[in-house]
Amino acid sequence: QVQLVESGGGLVQAGGSLRLSCAASARTYSRYAMGWFRQTPGSEREFVAAITFSGGGTYYADSVKGRFTISRDNARNTLYLQMNSLKPEDTAVYYCAAGLSFRRDSRYDYWGQGTQVTVSP
Repeated sequence: QVQLVESGGGLVQAGGSLRLSCAASARTYSRYAMGWFRQTPGSEREFVAAITFSGGGTYYADSVKGRFTISRDNARNTLYLQMNSLKPEDTAVYYCAAGLSFRRDSRYDYWGQGTQVTVSP
């Protein structure tokens, strides 16, 4: 069982930056691939970025490539998402997820409760 808690969301102006964090409870955190997803009301949950268990491999959605960076600190059981050059269309609830496979779809095993990111024009 893995419990995930996101933090770092908030309100920012377009062009600004935010860093999201996701704290994991499991001692076996380093065995899990991790992902970030986002969702707006009435829409499907959308893949944002993923990272392998070691942090050696990453993958990004085209919409965030070059602006967002996913990283992890296995010593601190924490996942990060650095978001730069934010746009109003980045506004969403952001979720972190953990799974045993590195993947871009939403078939992760564990999910956090989400953190709201709002980007004003």
